[in-house]
Amino acid sequence: MSTSMFLLMQLSILAYALVAGVFLAFSDFIMRSLAITGGVGGVEAMQVINREVFRWVFMTLFLGMAALSVVIAAYAWMGVNGPAGMLILAAALMYLVGCFGVTVVFNVPMNEALAVMDLSSDATRDYWRQTYVPRWTFWNSVRTAAAAISAALLLFALLWMTQSQSQQI
Repeated sequence: MSTSMFLLMQLSILAYALVAGVFLAFSDFIMRSLAITGGVGGVEAMQVINREVFRWVFMTLFLGMAALSVVIAAYAWMGVNGPAGMLILAAALMYLVGCFGVTVVFNVPMNEALAVMDLSSDATRDYWRQTYVPRWTFWNSVRTAAAAISAALLLFALLWMTQSQSQQI
């Protein structure tokens, strides 16, 4: 493995873990806190969060890791044999399907539905409490696990590769 690819994978481990950490915060306490706010405070806060997330570092990291996961998967598929290659491929696919894919298929449509809802409507409050919070949080927890597992799998792959190389010396 080239030094640049080794460094890229090390940075990917960190990035996967950072994405998992942001999602963990939402599943662990942010959504719970927003859900218990009185009136429409949680709905309004989540509408703002969903707009602001596009303007900051997180979105670059989140989308960048999707693209980088494609590169990592291709590298694993074409250039790494054995268990390490399978771990690298699994890490990339876990992120692409479990994190990025879940976001596109589940979380984003719920965010878009919430974005156009009237804050003063009883239907909005019902959607928020009965549908949005439990479903969004569930799928967000899936994203959390997927990003964390991606980091762990990639870490194990690099450890496997470095152990194999040191045994050959």
